[in-house]
Amino acid sequence: MSRKTSPKTSTKPGLHPRNRHKGHYDFPALTSANPALRGHLVASPSGGSTLDFADPDAVKALNGALLRVQYNVRDWDIPPGYLCPPVPGRADYLHTLADLLCDSHDGKIPTGKKLVGLDLGTGANLIYPLIGSHEYGWSFVGTDIDQIALDNAERLLDANPTAAQRISLRMQPQTNQLFRHIIKPEEQFDFTLCNPPFHASAEAARAANQRKWQQLGKGAESKAGMLNFGGQASELYCEGGETGFLSRMASESAEFGQQVFWFSTLVSNTDVLKQLPTQLRELGATDVRTLDMAQGQKRSRLLAWTFLDKKQRRAWRKARWPAPSK
Repeated sequence: MSRKTSPKTSTKPGLHPRNRHKGHYDFPALTSANPALRGHLVASPSGGSTLDFADPDAVKALNGALLRVQYNVRDWDIPPGYLCPPVPGRADYLHTLADLLCDSHDGKIPTGKKLVGLDLGTGANLIYPLIGSHEYGWSFVGTDIDQIALDNAERLLDANPTAAQRISLRMQPQTNQLFRHIIKPEEQFDFTLCNPPFHASAEAARAANQRKWQQLGKGAESKAGMLNFGGQASELYCEGGETGFLSRMASESAEFGQQVFWFSTLVSNTDVLKQLPTQLRELGATDVRTLDMAQGQKRSRLLAWTFLDKKQRRAWRKARWPAPSK
């Protein structure tokens, strides 16, 4: 796979070195892949073309083009109102996770379909499994509590049979649970990943969205409830917000500590990082790590933990991961 960047494109600050989206967007190539994107281009101050990132339809068209050009994903689309994630940031999570696995594997990223990840809340977009299976050959199980989301994810797999060979979907029947009812007895996952809901209520989500619109200079132009990246209730808010969600995740993870090598999640609230590591260690986690990801002006953090001791990790790697080359 070529990772080369045109010498005429500048590098976006902070993106992971392996991220395919470091340079400026190649709009001619992207509009060729997804002609619907052409109608959303606007003139940039420099005289070229750019996108109105406050327009949800424009963001969705861009995602479809990026996924087609960079990851060979065909016919990507999501139902109206569902979360439309920024592709470069989601790719960064996967590359950072690959670095974590690399650090656990004598400096070599373990690749291939024998490695299996569990994507909690995969959504209608199926973004992590689609990118991760393409970049590293990993297999994935995507879960969600929303049947419409899973139906769309299944449609994406039908349109992409190569990816479908490495991705399966499971419905979580209990809205307040995460790993329970999903991880089967004796089943093993090499990693889990999650983009948790941030807000504690619909009102908090709407207020945050309005602030985003104002920051984008849209202000009164914004439509009521309009989100430039979309999102259903379960994708945006939950009881206790991000803090409550991740505390529940930590507690449940301890029940499956011998069936998962690395648990991981994105964390937006820095206060969570002051509390959750302590909770995890009290639950028996043997290693807790906070990994920074800087994406331009935005800073994200990945929290990862394991309950396996060093001897168990060595045995796991020997049984499931390809041996590092000498």
